[in-house]
Amino acid sequence: MSPRRLLAVTAFVVVALDQITKAVALAALDDGESVRAIDGVLHWTLQRNPGAAFGIFRRAPVLFTVLAIVIAAAIVVAAPRVHDRLNGAALGLVLGGALGNLGDRLFRPPGPFRGRVVDFIDLRVWPTFNVADVAVVVGAVLLALASLRAGSSRPPSGPTP
Repeated sequence: MSPRRLLAVTAFVVVALDQITKAVALAALDDGESVRAIDGVLHWTLQRNPGAAFGIFRRAPVLFTVLAIVIAAAIVVAAPRVHDRLNGAALGLVLGGALGNLGDRLFRPPGPFRGRVVDFIDLRVWPTFNVADVAVVVGAVLLALASLRAGSSRPPSGPTP
């Protein structure tokens, strides 16, 4: 599979998984309800987050909506220049995560650009999050690794003796 196709397929799968898991959480839980899944490790806790990933910056929902649009557009514009599978997968994860949460911000209450993101994965030692948040973080880590790998394969620059 080409890196560009991998990017598109990864983004599609992330958006689908994100929206399906959010629909299940909304159907199974009431707002604020928490159910133990793995004792001492994992709970399903339904929260509606107006802020950024992991519940930070709750007072700026419009800013994060615009930021998600800009990030998604930048990845789509850069996609033709992706030539390796690691970057394709990483950018697909970031794009899918951005689009998953963007859908919530555009289409969920209280309204467009201010919609609250559905979060439900609760580890009790970290703010509640969702599949899109995980995809963005994993994608960003993979991009950092790809950058380090590319940097280490370049010959040193500078004057030659």
